[in-house]
Amino acid sequence: MSETTVYQAYSGNTHLFGGNTPYVEEMYENYLANPGSVPDSWREYFDALSHVPAVDGSNAKDVPHLPVINAFAERAKAGGTKVVMASENAEMGRKRTAVQQLIAAYRNVGQRWADLDPLKRTERPNIPDLDPAFYGFTDADQETVFDTSNTFFGKNTMSLRELLNALRETYCGTLGAEFMYTSEMGEKRWWQEKLESIRSKPNFNSDQKKTILENLTAAEGLERYLHTKYVGQKRFSLEGGESFIAAMDELIQQAGIKGVQEVVIGMAHRGRLNVLVNTMRKLPSDLFAEFDHTAPEELPAGDVKYHQGFSSDVSTKGGPVHLSLAFNPSHLEIVNPVVEGSVRARMDRRDDPTGSQVLPVLVHGDSAFGGQGVNQETLCLAQTRGYTTGGTVHIIVNNQIGFTTSDPRDMRSSVFCTDIVKMVEAPVLHVNGDDPEAVVLATQLALEYRMTFRKDVVLDIVCFRKLGHNEQDTPALTQPLMYKKIAAHPGTRKLFADKLATQGLGDTLGDDMAKAYRAALDAGKHVGDVVLSNFKTKFTVDWSPFMGKKWTDAADTAIPMAEWKRLAEKITTIPESVTPHQLVKKVYDDRAAMGRGDVNVDWGMGEHMAFASLVASGYPVRLSGEDCGRGTFTHRHAVIHDQKREKWDTGTYVALQHVTENQAPFTVIDSILSEEAVLGFEYGYASNDPNTLVIWEAQFGDFANGAQVVIDQFIASGEVKWGRVNGLTVMLPHGYEGQGPEHSSARLERFMQLAADTNMQIVQPTTASQIFHVLRRQMVRDLRKPLIIFTPKSLLRNKDATSPVSEFTKGSFQTIIPENKALKADKVKRVLVCSGKVYYDLVKKREELGADDVAILRAEQLYPFPHKAFAAELKKYPNATELVWTQDEPQNQGAWFFVQHYIHENMLPGQKLGYSGRAASASPAVGYSHLHQEQQKSLVEGAFAKLKGFVLTK
Repeated sequence: MSETTVYQAYSGNTHLFGGNTPYVEEMYENYLANPGSVPDSWREYFDALSHVPAVDGSNAKDVPHLPVINAFAERAKAGGTKVVMASENAEMGRKRTAVQQLIAAYRNVGQRWADLDPLKRTERPNIPDLDPAFYGFTDADQETVFDTSNTFFGKNTMSLRELLNALRETYCGTLGAEFMYTSEMGEKRWWQEKLESIRSKPNFNSDQKKTILENLTAAEGLERYLHTKYVGQKRFSLEGGESFIAAMDELIQQAGIKGVQEVVIGMAHRGRLNVLVNTMRKLPSDLFAEFDHTAPEELPAGDVKYHQGFSSDVSTKGGPVHLSLAFNPSHLEIVNPVVEGSVRARMDRRDDPTGSQVLPVLVHGDSAFGGQGVNQETLCLAQTRGYTTGGTVHIIVNNQIGFTTSDPRDMRSSVFCTDIVKMVEAPVLHVNGDDPEAVVLATQLALEYRMTFRKDVVLDIVCFRKLGHNEQDTPALTQPLMYKKIAAHPGTRKLFADKLATQGLGDTLGDDMAKAYRAALDAGKHVGDVVLSNFKTKFTVDWSPFMGKKWTDAADTAIPMAEWKRLAEKITTIPESVTPHQLVKKVYDDRAAMGRGDVNVDWGMGEHMAFASLVASGYPVRLSGEDCGRGTFTHRHAVIHDQKREKWDTGTYVALQHVTENQAPFTVIDSILSEEAVLGFEYGYASNDPNTLVIWEAQFGDFANGAQVVIDQFIASGEVKWGRVNGLTVMLPHGYEGQGPEHSSARLERFMQLAADTNMQIVQPTTASQIFHVLRRQMVRDLRKPLIIFTPKSLLRNKDATSPVSEFTKGSFQTIIPENKALKADKVKRVLVCSGKVYYDLVKKREELGADDVAILRAEQLYPFPHKAFAAELKKYPNATELVWTQDEPQNQGAWFFVQHYIHENMLPGQKLGYSGRAASASPAVGYSHLHQEQQKSLVEGAFAKLKGFVLTK
């Protein structure tokens, strides 16, 4: 087949021809008419075409074709057309256009031909766009000179041969870049200049090369030392990916030079021990103690060594840098939003809105990066106002295998494991792990991009995994070919040491470094720089006031009447320049009356007053969730939207930001439609700021199970595993009101099941004053435990759930609310115990029945269960022989299976405990309205009826 025929065969498949032709032609017509009317990528391409001379050799600019075509069509109808032969310059014009297409192709897909795989397992794919023959070029064109002024190779003209060599060196070497999909022309040109001006080749001096070798030696040396000293013990070796440690060292050093003062790292288990010792500078002797089981074991549960976090301060040429490696569970990638939240808290504390001083670094596995959905959610947060961290440096330790899966037909549905980041237009630098100099260069470029544009960037280190998933695994069982190649590989350190030897840096340099590192490990010490001891900055958080506290510690959460009125006036005053919606105006007018004491206070006002009193006292408040500015049930209206706004991005007013001079910040964020990443983010934020009330509110509590991993692995167990104290507040709307299986239950039972070791607080307030006091208690009391609040829906507007002002200026959060009706205690025969909305149904039914021999107690705090308060209330009714726990939830859900033991512990001898609620169910609630009503009627009646079913006797 001739080269011309090849061109014709492929012309129907490239992005410029085939079925795309009409689209391209239309785009070009639009460009000729108005260059600003087409996307930047097309404008760049058409701009390049404008440099091509016209067919007559002149510099005349092209004109829209459609009018000309239409004119010729009209002449054809009149029989006035004739064929005109093109000049000999037409072919040259076509080739000049083809050269621009060739340049664009290499910039777009050159990385597909890059030399990235150290194992060289696959053949180079067939990419016609990168072949000169595709554009009709032959060997005869190799020395033809073309205009290359739109490149950064340092020449305005180059022969086709020179140009091809430059393009292949830049885009098809051991560093392959992806960036052309970004919509920002400035960023594309930035990358083109950075790469093309050096042809993607580093130029390090001897000292820099030795530093790289030292890092490779440390990475390999630690793994081999552990492999021989602790045979068979799990450590999730980094062998095969040692260049990662060189990248981390360069990243931290360069970050320090650029003014970064904190680096927060999140990563999974692969290579974690290596990072702890060689990057974080953890003493090898401390790591060995964990292997030997001689390290202190002071936590209730603890965790395995490759989940441990660490922090240290290291020196760089730019000054000290604080390093933090986040604790993480085995659930891959789930630590990522936690890290981002921690970084945002540090940024806010430093008043660093662009992330100039704090750098998030996330280390991923190749399979997990695209496979775990939390990454998509976390990427979605990257440029949003409430969650941006000024760009994250992502590093993928791409060992080309996920557990036991290495067949690309099974690993993913995309070309690269990084393709997910194209959703946020993050550039990607793919680099061969066997070229550590290219890895370090790519690291420098990635950091420079992040610091310049404040956006995410990805470094994909393509390497291999020398051993199995863990050290007890035999990977050749399922990967025989891959592991034959790995067995024959001499190791990245050896290859680089040999390379430096040929460059005259010493034949024994590599061996000498290896011996020195081994000797240091034998002594349990570091080689080279050590950490900075006792270094602290003014931004260091002091957690000591919050350690060793008890949940029973008292907290003064009431506020004086004068302060109540002052705050109420502030948060209910809307400036004249803001025109609220009439419904919102009524809400604020009603709240003003509540503030004056004219009417009782509802839930929304109780919340607002808690927030106002906290920010006025110096406690920042951060509230986030889906539509939490308004509130899912339109009860909050923390953000007033000016109905006369003229611009989409202006015209909002937040009264809680105008409480008093020098107040603490109040931040309310309508989050992306995500549970897992947003909850993880807020947990991370709270883990780094004990002085801010951090709240995540679910749209409906039912949807919190979309973030179950965060709840299980961090919120419930983070303190007992890692000693991490956290005061995050979680609001979960909960209540059975006939809205069906997914809009009724926040799964109270799951939180109760997780409750142990005094690890969290689980409450279900039923009045406006209760939510006020419990929110204030979370900050005023020096106890930082996660607070899980099951918030109501219908009670938000239920007058029975309102509270007089006196309950805010006196009192505190009541863990048990006593019977509030003046009953004759000695006449009470039965005590109903409940939690949540069902209380009001029970009160109504008692009035209907006239059952004054029944007392009703509300358990507002379900964990830690308030035994003393509950026992004290129960003792008021010495003649009560029966207790009935009543709940809206099915019997196998809700609090029943957990509180029965607590209640039983405080019962008097001879008392019986029964249950009234929905029958056990696989679904949280029914979807049929009439069935819901029947069930609700039955469980309320059952609370007053004869005991039946399971009865527990003391």
